Amino acid sequence: MKALILVGGYGTRLRPLTLSKPKPLVEFCNKAMIMHQIEALVAVGVTEVVLAVNYQPHVMENFLAEEGAKLGVKITTSKEDEPMDTAGPIKLAEKHLNDGEPFFVLNSDVCADYPFKGMLEAHASRGAEATILITKVDDPSKFGVVLYNEEMMIDRFVEKPQVFCGDKINAGVYLLSPNVFNRIELRPTSIERETFPAIAAENKLFCFELPGHWADVGQPKDYLTGLGLHLDSQSKINPTALVPQGGNIIGNVLIDKTAQVSETAILGPDVVIGANCIVEDGARILGSAILKGSKIGAHAFVRKTIVGWESSVGKWARTDNVTVLGEDVKVKEGVCLNGVRVLPHKSIKEDLYEPTIVM
Repeated sequence: MKALILVGGYGTRLRPLTLSKPKPLVEFCNKAMIMHQIEALVAVGVTEVVLAVNYQPHVMENFLAEEGAKLGVKITTSKEDEPMDTAGPIKLAEKHLNDGEPFFVLNSDVCADYPFKGMLEAHASRGAEATILITKVDDPSKFGVVLYNEEMMIDRFVEKPQVFCGDKINAGVYLLSPNVFNRIELRPTSIERETFPAIAAENKLFCFELPGHWADVGQPKDYLTGLGLHLDSQSKINPTALVPQGGNIIGNVLIDKTAQVSETAILGPDVVIGANCIVEDGARILGSAILKGSKIGAHAFVRKTIVGWESSVGKWARTDNVTVLGEDVKVKEGVCLNGVRVLPHKSIKEDLYEPTIVM
């Protein structure tokens, strides 16, 4: 069985992190984003994963070749010379995917409790040409709402509805039968706006409801929200992966085994500390991700922040309100940052109380 992951463009929504790494390789809960998906695919029998890429393909190929060897899965790339939207890359990768069997298609931004096994069973039992994973959201006006009947057969889609018509949205994970290749031309084209409506018109488009969490982690605010959801899921599925609560650990906290964390630092809830990080005495971290090789100084306060690789937050400094530090950023002692995005290799010496971008 095979799968296609739509890696897509330049990761502009997740800058400044994607100025240093392609988005799929940015760590999410101490693992490259795309590896969460690949590991879940391998668990249901996928033996080949194709990445539809148009940006820094060689960087990803080198990293994923090593990871694929560990998992026993073949990872290849399908290069787009121009942006092909969401259906064009499927047609472009047909030579890799079309072996007569259904295949998965995923958007690389999605983090979820992937119900691949259930999707496979439902797809086969219904004789579906396409099965779309759907999930419930609180505010459907930001998404494409899926309307379907009791048999889970999809009737139509409503894009960003201003009047409530349902709260189940397209979660960006599909299971497709090979016949779909006959419906897609080799050009930039949308699977949501062109391919799926045509399949629905023939009563061959079905949905499968996600039983667990879902998040689009392609921008900083959603990345941090998704981090909390993923840690909560892990606390139920694999609690030994997290640090036991109590003492200086509040709620769900994930710490890499190579990190050095002071016993007087207070972490959580919803904190991830990456490899070779240092957290000094009295630091307070909550709702944040500290990426590989970074240092949080004594008595610093870090909330709703992503600290990029090899960066440092000085003693008594404060970061909050979805602050994002790029690679190798130095926040000096006592500095306060509120909703600030800092590009790589910068040194911040003054307080910034209003959300801004430091270039």
